[in-house]
Amino acid sequence: MIKCHLSRLLGERKLKITDLARDTGINRGTITRLYHETASRVELEVVDELCRYFSCEVGELFEYIEDPEK
Repeated sequence: MIKCHLSRLLGERKLKITDLARDTGINRGTITRLYHETASRVELEVVDELCRYFSCEVGELFEYIEDPEK
């Protein structure tokens, strides 16, 4: 499974979802789904913008965790 660390990144910077949406132009619903880890897919443009905004690598935003049930 893929773990999204958006909530941690926002928390570390004391930002809200609305701040991120305003600053990046990314749809608030998209950010909310990533924040709550309910997104089933994400556009590469969104990943690119988030990495640019947080000055991070893709691996700092997303992490692959092996599912023990599979």
